Amino acid sequence: MKKKSPVSAQVYKRLLRYVRPHRGLFVISIIGFFLYSMTESLFAIMIKHIIDTLQTEAREGMYYLPLLFCGLMVVRGTGAYLGNYFLAKVSVNVVHKLRCQIFDQYTRLPTAYFDSNNSGYMISRITNNVGEVTKATTDALRTFMREGLTTVGLLGYLFYSNWMLSLVFIGIAPIIVVLVNYVSRRLRAISKNIQESIGDMTHITSELVTGHRVVRSYGGEAYESQRFLQSSLYNRRQSLKLATTTAVHNPIMQFIIALALAFLMYMALFFLKKSSVGEFVGYLTAAFLLPRPIRQLSDANGDVQKGIVAAKSLFDVLDEPCEVDDGTYQTENCKGALEFKNLSFQYPGTNQLALKNISIKIDPGQTIALVGASGGGKSTLANLVSRFYPHEMGEIFLDGVEINDYQLANLRKQIALVNQQVTLFNDTIANNIAYGSLAAATREEISAAAEDAYALEFINSLESGLDTQIGENGVKLSGGQRQRLALARALLKDAPLLILDEATSALDTESERYIQAALQKVMRNRTTLVIAHRLSTIENADKILVMDHGCIIEQGSHDELIEKNGAYARLHSMQFKEHPEKISHTEQVLMVEGS
Repeated sequence: MKKKSPVSAQVYKRLLRYVRPHRGLFVISIIGFFLYSMTESLFAIMIKHIIDTLQTEAREGMYYLPLLFCGLMVVRGTGAYLGNYFLAKVSVNVVHKLRCQIFDQYTRLPTAYFDSNNSGYMISRITNNVGEVTKATTDALRTFMREGLTTVGLLGYLFYSNWMLSLVFIGIAPIIVVLVNYVSRRLRAISKNIQESIGDMTHITSELVTGHRVVRSYGGEAYESQRFLQSSLYNRRQSLKLATTTAVHNPIMQFIIALALAFLMYMALFFLKKSSVGEFVGYLTAAFLLPRPIRQLSDANGDVQKGIVAAKSLFDVLDEPCEVDDGTYQTENCKGALEFKNLSFQYPGTNQLALKNISIKIDPGQTIALVGASGGGKSTLANLVSRFYPHEMGEIFLDGVEINDYQLANLRKQIALVNQQVTLFNDTIANNIAYGSLAAATREEISAAAEDAYALEFINSLESGLDTQIGENGVKLSGGQRQRLALARALLKDAPLLILDEATSALDTESERYIQAALQKVMRNRTTLVIAHRLSTIENADKILVMDHGCIIEQGSHDELIEKNGAYARLHSMQFKEHPEKISHTEQVLMVEGS
């Protein structure tokens, strides 16, 4: 009675493939629901026997009828337990696997996917959408199996009793199919809108939670409340449409079935004249038991349609291509020789090149600084080294091997990255330093890395030391402390290639002193790419590249570029006039560290 579009049927069929590993449990649940549904038909048969027994003078077998009724209830209860429990067990396993697959897929998707997709929708998929799939694989499937078998059993009894009379129900089947098909399409469209609105609300809430300081500082409470209100109102409108569709659908279907039953009752008075009273009442009892399972099948259809939309959004994620990892080359530790040859790059969906014909050779152990105005291509160049974005125009070599030929995990093993926006996790300090592949590090190694990053002093001042919980993204620490933990993580990784992306741009003078001292240790004997706005922090670099609009417009040492009196000299002069005390202080730090 349920007709779905080919795409919807394909999605639901794919969803049910997840049941295959648990088919043994699924079979037990089917047996349980079969026992449950069988009792509905047996109930009508029992009514027939009760009436026929009461009409005989001897009332033979009368005393066994209560036992038969009790037995019927035991079978019904056992069937319900087996069906509900084992199907729930299958469904929980399916949803667990699906949820884990989505999360694991998020860990494999390329950076470009995260750039182009709303974080609220991504979170909503793994929370709300998986919940909708649960309804489709648990509640709806349970209803379809239980009530579907019940409907088949009752129709079977009706046709067995009088097949000609029972053709009335076959006559209304096409009307029900057309109605269900129309409602299914509408439910899918509305459900998609609801799920998108939930993703939008999740995104707005996430932005408020993470940016609440900015919201309060700039008086954005009313603006954020209005944003959420509009999103919630849209969700409410769509939810009311869903409720209206369901509310109208059920009475119409019930009215159609009622007309069929009324006609059936009228016809039964003629066709069943020669039947006993028991047969007549039993037949009508079975007929009047039919509307309930048909109504519940109709209700379950709504859950299935919502589940199909949710499942499609999940399968869309699972079908997204992962990061390209065709490389096979691996090395334990590279030397750190880096070369860019005729490298150009364009971000997906843009018309302009972010990098234009970059060629530069970096020897092992050299420190190369990238400077220039925002949007010049500095961070893009660093991101391509880590293969966060694939490059197709030009080549990047690490130790003479094109980085695309490296196995991806092995390539990133050679690189330590420290960003301006430090990412820390809601865990202990020790676990944040020894994160991911560094988790096997000993306590002594973690302490040594913290000490070299000038972080051990403030760590020891905390009550729990390395075991201190630092809150979400290190909210309990200062900016300088968080940056030093990031440097400690880079030191512990001990990678031959280091990328420092604006590692000191947002620090106060005291924090910068510690960070600069730590950087001298981190950069020692490593090939280092430094992206910096503060030119004072990179004056000792072996080579400075000045970038503008994706091109290298100047390169050389600090002294050479100052003497050239070009773009770098103008930038340096401008910053020196703005922050003379910071530059002189930093120079003193570098001189002390250098000695």
